[in-house]
Amino acid sequence: MSVFNFLFSALPVALLIILMTKKNSMPSNRALPLAALVLYVILLGYFGAHPLLVHAAIVDGLLTALTPILIVLGAVFLFRTMEHSGAMAIVRQWLNGVTTNRVAQLMIIGWAFSFLVEGVSGFGTPAALAAPLLVGLGFAPLPVAVLCLIMNSVPVSFGAVGMPTWFGFGGLDLSADELHTVALKTALIHAGASLVIPLLALRVVVSAREIRDNFRFIILTIGATIVPYVAVACFNAEFPSIVGGMCGLVASVWLARRRIGLVPAESPPSAGVITPGRLLKATFPLWAAVLILLVTRIDALGLKSMLLAKSPSFTIPLFGLGELSISPSLVIQWRQILGTEISWSHAVLYVPSVIPFFLVSVLTFVWFRTPAATARDAWRQSLHQVWKPVWAFLGALVLVKLLMVGGDGSCAAILGHGLAGIGGGAWQFAAVYLGALGSFFSGSNTVSNLTFGGIQDATAATLGLPRTTILSLQSAGGAMGNMICIHNIVAVCSILGLHNEEGRILRQTIWPMLLYGAIAGGISLIL
Repeated sequence: MSVFNFLFSALPVALLIILMTKKNSMPSNRALPLAALVLYVILLGYFGAHPLLVHAAIVDGLLTALTPILIVLGAVFLFRTMEHSGAMAIVRQWLNGVTTNRVAQLMIIGWAFSFLVEGVSGFGTPAALAAPLLVGLGFAPLPVAVLCLIMNSVPVSFGAVGMPTWFGFGGLDLSADELHTVALKTALIHAGASLVIPLLALRVVVSAREIRDNFRFIILTIGATIVPYVAVACFNAEFPSIVGGMCGLVASVWLARRRIGLVPAESPPSAGVITPGRLLKATFPLWAAVLILLVTRIDALGLKSMLLAKSPSFTIPLFGLGELSISPSLVIQWRQILGTEISWSHAVLYVPSVIPFFLVSVLTFVWFRTPAATARDAWRQSLHQVWKPVWAFLGALVLVKLLMVGGDGSCAAILGHGLAGIGGGAWQFAAVYLGALGSFFSGSNTVSNLTFGGIQDATAATLGLPRTTILSLQSAGGAMGNMICIHNIVAVCSILGLHNEEGRILRQTIWPMLLYGAIAGGISLIL
């Protein structure tokens, strides 16, 4: 392999890392499009790639970015809906009344509740919801910020209905069995780390003695979350975090109310004002979204196949640019983009945006009789919040598609062969940190998997390592990278009103992240 080929293939990725990790770092919404532009010039100027193929890949990337963009917008709008309708205030009041034990509060809200929220929405939403709840209970903002960042790692590979896994590796042509194997191995890696990571997070906020005194409750709560999480990952890549979070939240609240595994404490504040009916109504956005997702993802019910049906109801020829078609279930397809073999499709009703997020949000506003002006404010705030991530996703998807141009001679394949020669037999340990690096500079496990999934796959093939194991390490690494992601740190500091504390938080989260990677690498040797 030519050294120059490797250097030119690595240049856009290296530029991206430098731009986003230097002292005055460039945000991902600018750095990712810039890296994609550099790769575009390299493909045409140095590698001599066919212009039509390159431009078709760009179109494919821009269109493919609609999937994460719409999911993010829908998820953000759902939780804005909860805030503006008053549902979140009721949920917050109920959570505050469950227990006065500090460890129990941290595990219920910082672990189990965040786990569920990550499974449903992802994209930094858990910290945005859990951190204010914990500060409202009397915890100091800085330790809470660190705890939320560390805790929100285990569920991330299956956050936003599993998007980092099924969408992040969607361009690698994994078979259904391979995808399920990647999901299971990823879950097992996280399960091993979950025996240590929550304890490190708790230690930031409470004393070692409090952890020892309430250790049985901690382990029971972790077990109630992780066991169903791994069980679901055996056959599904979308619901592990949702099911694990639901089970963990119900179990932790039940255990806390009965003081199981907790040191004796004064009775919790009365939560009698929150009747079961009010709580059921307030949590409607959560349980309705989860219920709809379950109904539309279970093959036996038949809705999944109907929503994914691609047989077109009509076709529009694009005169040499390909062929556009729309099915009765609103699956949009563009075949043979710009006359190449590249095609794109988007299942409007299956991708979790219109259904369930937008649908449930509208129903929530109707049920709570929210004024139209308030609903419009929630929508405007949601659009403002996702504006920068939109550009990051557009840049990331174009970059990824361009990295894959050329098949076996693509930049991703060249990088994979080169990195395999550098990493050698220790690649299992390097792979997980590469995934973390992707999340560090992009702010997303999904983007990390999109960016480095092809490189990891090519490296595994070159070294003769199990493909599914290396990809699971990539995904687990992308999840643990959330601890040190600058975007997440800045976001939680903004939410809690912390100023100039980003560096201090990063210094406290990097050590758990490094330990997480060592645990993951060790587990991969067993796998």
